[in-house]
Amino acid sequence: MGIRTGSTLFATLALTGCASLGQAITSMAASSATPAVGYRIVAPATVTDATRVQMVERLARADVAFFGEQHDDPETHRAEFELLDAIGRTGRPVVLSLEMFERDVQGVVDEYLAGRLSERDFLARSRPWDRYATDYRRLIELAKEKHWPVVAANVPRSLASAVGRKGLAALDTLTSKDRHNAAQDNQCPRDDYHARFLESMQSHSAGAAPAGTAAAVAPTVDSLPTVVAERFYLAQCVKDETMAESIVNARLAAPRDAIVVHYDGAFHSDYSQGTVARVKRRQPGWTLAIVSAVPVADPAVAPIVTHSGLADFVIFTRKPARRP
Repeated sequence: MGIRTGSTLFATLALTGCASLGQAITSMAASSATPAVGYRIVAPATVTDATRVQMVERLARADVAFFGEQHDDPETHRAEFELLDAIGRTGRPVVLSLEMFERDVQGVVDEYLAGRLSERDFLARSRPWDRYATDYRRLIELAKEKHWPVVAANVPRSLASAVGRKGLAALDTLTSKDRHNAAQDNQCPRDDYHARFLESMQSHSAGAAPAGTAAAVAPTVDSLPTVVAERFYLAQCVKDETMAESIVNARLAAPRDAIVVHYDGAFHSDYSQGTVARVKRRQPGWTLAIVSAVPVADPAVAPIVTHSGLADFVIFTRKPARRP
């Protein structure tokens, strides 16, 4: 099957203004003959291309939907916005959760959403990621328009850095106010995620590390001493645990039928590890769904089988030209 577009799907939902998931799916099915353009959606579990209807229906029935991104990919960010908009049109209450904002700025985020801060003041006080205007602004503005809560889910970078230097004991030295900005329960098992993390730390340079790893901000990761790599893993765990705790707390505080849509670097959610596993540990009865964006040279011919187990759905995007 050919490339499956996300944009046509989500435009269909925008035009119909469906008030229920059933109406939304019926409307999408009616447009299934739309010519295929754009990024390609696949289902690794069945090694098949997936329809637009299948992806949105699956995600919209989850308690938490994870979208693992590659940070510097415009097509990924287009897909992120379109998916959030589509889920919002299924009629379920939505909570937007973001790795890209940290817990200590939650009050600033809330003030902006409530209209009590200008955008200039919001950006000056919330430490937005680079390329916020092109990559994440649309998510925030959609949430503001729809009156959805936005969760600043991540641990402050200063705390993660402290753990990277001193280990988990660094959390014990914090004031009660600062300690609230990291998860209360932090578990860092030597499991498959640990092995994958250490492999990524040793095999990537700082500029090419997978999105969602401490390697992405390390000064160098080539031939790291084991003790240093292990401390980076502890920092990674605290990020995952804090995001998971933030997600769980937000959904428990939301209406019973709410869905949390969480965006993070793909490493945090690929293979149901990282943040996903930590949400599952806290709420084993919840239904979780995962999307992972994978930039490739040509989405039309990218092999599905090599991404077995990565996510419920993989979105192949066309890899952008390297920025100067």
